[in-house]
Amino acid sequence: MLVRMADAGDHYVSWRWLDDTASAGVAAIPEAQVDDVVARVSASLPDPSANGIEYALTTGAFANYDTEHELAQALSRTLLPHGLAGQLYDLYIRGVRPHIRLQPSPRTAQIPWELLAPDPGLRLLDIADISQLAPAGLVHAPGRIARSWAQTRDLPVVAVLDPRVPGFRADSALGSVLGRMSAHAPLTKRIGRYLPDNRLRPAVSDPVEAFRRDDQDRAWLGRTLRAGASRLLYVGHVTAAAPESGRSENARLHLACTAETSGFVPPERTHRPLSAKDLILGTHTLDSEPRTGPELWPIPSRVALIACESGGDLRFGETLGLLAAMINGGAELVTAGRWALPTDLAYQRFAGVNTDQHPLQETVCAIDTAHEHPDPISALMRWQRERLTAWRDECSVRDSPLLWAAFATVATTQ
Repeated sequence: MLVRMADAGDHYVSWRWLDDTASAGVAAIPEAQVDDVVARVSASLPDPSANGIEYALTTGAFANYDTEHELAQALSRTLLPHGLAGQLYDLYIRGVRPHIRLQPSPRTAQIPWELLAPDPGLRLLDIADISQLAPAGLVHAPGRIARSWAQTRDLPVVAVLDPRVPGFRADSALGSVLGRMSAHAPLTKRIGRYLPDNRLRPAVSDPVEAFRRDDQDRAWLGRTLRAGASRLLYVGHVTAAAPESGRSENARLHLACTAETSGFVPPERTHRPLSAKDLILGTHTLDSEPRTGPELWPIPSRVALIACESGGDLRFGETLGLLAAMINGGAELVTAGRWALPTDLAYQRFAGVNTDQHPLQETVCAIDTAHEHPDPISALMRWQRERLTAWRDECSVRDSPLLWAAFATVATTQ
């Protein structure tokens, strides 16, 4: 089924079933009610500052099962129209799990729809598989060359794992996301599975060598993607553009690019980020013989952007950020973050999680595993339901949806 939302003062929700098994519907939700519940979610999410992350992990609504569950019920009461909820519940009691394809409005782009609780203890995640529908204007853009997973699945996996950003120490704002990696770390073991078949790029003999590299700049990324890839896995830093700026194209990935590298955004110290504008326009106006972004960086079928607010362009009325750049470049499925992500170190420092536990690494492993699956959305939803069960049973902040519900998967097909 398709669920589309729009902001026009009040908030409008429309839905229809692709097989016409149930009636379509439209609902209008008063602006004040939506603003109130959106503000509650926003106040509970991690702020990139240290104090903001500590608050989210210790005091915010997502740090405690009861407060999170109450917020989930408030979200459902406000945002899930009664008629749609009734149709979904009817399918649930019949044992039918539909696939809901959501197209949220900019105002509701950070809402974790999976967590909505139509009844106490029952979540939308229990009832349905959920993904987000890419804007039609992106999918059908002139000249877009989509890459099929069925045709490319055996090609290499391009992995950019916590690259070294020039001019920033490991403990600085654009420093290490994953920390020092060992051969026994969950993500190292996961990456090691690609080595026997020579499917990993960079081609390394030891999976530890794939992390914290200083050679993964935009030139390396372009050469590697042009050589052929099935998937792109990025774990690192994203700087999202502020929604009030109206410039979603300024969202940027932080690779190992130096300040001397040509690009559209200004350098930060000795580093120039790779912006969504770069990925879309390429060297237009920057070179006497310009090439488009998709020519320089042909994006593979499936992309995982594991970084703070990497899917932030959905908060804009005009989507031209990193999600748009990935889809414009050829991706048919992108998993990205709705909000800032707490690192394993933050869990250990602020939430008392043991040093041998790695919530962020385990999340990366789950997303990477799902992207290898024939049906990545269902695979990822199964993992999220496992995390929800742990959250219900243990009520430990380690299992909080603060991390596992941060991700939305945007697909280009209906």
